[in-house]
Amino acid sequence: MLEGKVVIVTGSGKGIGRHAAKTFAQEKAKVVVADVNQEWTERTARELSPLTETLAVDVDVRSEDAVKRMVDQVMRRFGQIDVLVNDAAIVPHFAWGIPRWPRIRDMEKDFWDRVIQTNLGGTFLCTKHVLPHMEAKRSGHIINLYGGGGIKPAGSCAYVVTKEAIRTFTRYVAEEARDSNVCVVTFSPRVPIVTEGAPDEALKRLPGPEILGNGFVLAAQLAMESSGQIFAFQEGRLVAEA
Repeated sequence: MLEGKVVIVTGSGKGIGRHAAKTFAQEKAKVVVADVNQEWTERTARELSPLTETLAVDVDVRSEDAVKRMVDQVMRRFGQIDVLVNDAAIVPHFAWGIPRWPRIRDMEKDFWDRVIQTNLGGTFLCTKHVLPHMEAKRSGHIINLYGGGGIKPAGSCAYVVTKEAIRTFTRYVAEEARDSNVCVVTFSPRVPIVTEGAPDEALKRLPGPEILGNGFVLAAQLAMESSGQIFAFQEGRLVAEA
């Protein structure tokens, strides 16, 4: 059902985003690999090119001009956008055993702003600039990544604030876009996931992105009645969470 569809995955140079991009490529969707790191972006696009048509775009999701350029580039190349996966984020990786972020009392405002503007601001900007194209053709799926609800240690505040806000953002955007037949959902990995660059101990102890299976692909095919909800991947299917 996704063959020929155009999918943008932000933060897809590595980690969960890279896994999501690969699953869409396996379904023969046209995949836009979008990341702030040019080397990672081009590497992932090359890896997926034998499977499907790809487009590598370097984008800092904190910049509205950069996001708008990305969307314009995708429209010039493909003429449509069917799926947006908002994955780009700065993550503390508490479960990896690496140094924690500072407590709020010790946190520099520039650090706070970088996390908020990347995780939440990037989700807002990409959604803002993709929505008009989806609404124009009365079709589309926006999938926002959630994680960290169970993280409580000191130093987790900035990250968790963004992810909890993304859940609320999803619910409200879902209502705004409902009449345009655009389905907006949140996808939750549920558990800590290890990706490239993790310490050996974490690689042995924690699951990789493959545990998410084809969850993003399934989310991109959800019916409109699912819009506004949060889903997790469990035993080969999506499960709605409260």
